[in-house]
Amino acid sequence: MDRGLWITWYDLPAAGRDAYLSWLHGAYVPKVLARPGVLWAAHYASEEKETVVLSGEKGRLKHVESGVVPAGDRFILLFGGEEAHVFANPTPAAFHAELPEKDRNMLAMRIGERANIMTEYSRVLGPAAGKPAPDMALSPGIQLGSFNAGSHEDEDELAAWYAQWRMPCMEKLPGCVRVRNLASVSGWAKHGILYEFTSVAARNEHFVHHESSNPEMEAWTDRVVRKLVHAPGSPSLAHRIWPPIKT
Repeated sequence: MDRGLWITWYDLPAAGRDAYLSWLHGAYVPKVLARPGVLWAAHYASEEKETVVLSGEKGRLKHVESGVVPAGDRFILLFGGEEAHVFANPTPAAFHAELPEKDRNMLAMRIGERANIMTEYSRVLGPAAGKPAPDMALSPGIQLGSFNAGSHEDEDELAAWYAQWRMPCMEKLPGCVRVRNLASVSGWAKHGILYEFTSVAARNEHFVHHESSNPEMEAWTDRVVRKLVHAPGSPSLAHRIWPPIKT
């Protein structure tokens, strides 16, 4: 099983971007995949923000204050492992420190980099799931939220909302492949939610208004969402750039 995730958000300058991406996919990713217990890798480019907002969501999302955590969010690099501690032995910082100078110089191109190591505690499969192998990369389209809640009562309600409403909805949503609830081992955000879709277009068609037929549950979603504090750019909607999407 792939219950551990190492997630990195960052930006890149325009100059040298193609060289960086070639290095990342051709040299860096294979080095991480060679580590014991690492099962897969996937790299994404984020969509523009106007395509992320759900029905009724504009204005209710709160984000962490500027400067509290790095704000990069245009690229998202994910690795899946057997468990979260796969990425703590060594830690990302220790692993990077031992890389050759050329690799470290490439890593230095990242702007506003932040990372979380997370563990998956709940998963549902959507209608488009099929039977993915453990080492299969994530789906062509993802939505990734990373955030903190407030009091322990707020966290109880968040857990109940996911268990009783959001996750069961995703089991029936067309275009949905998989959804994973995540809890943090390290990093600013305590909570994560990773939605996988057959494409960004499928997400936009089916996910955006999926609650509109149930006003009571839509109101519950509104109450829960307003209590969360998101990382910069969260939730991120993104399309996979590596491995390439087969057409």
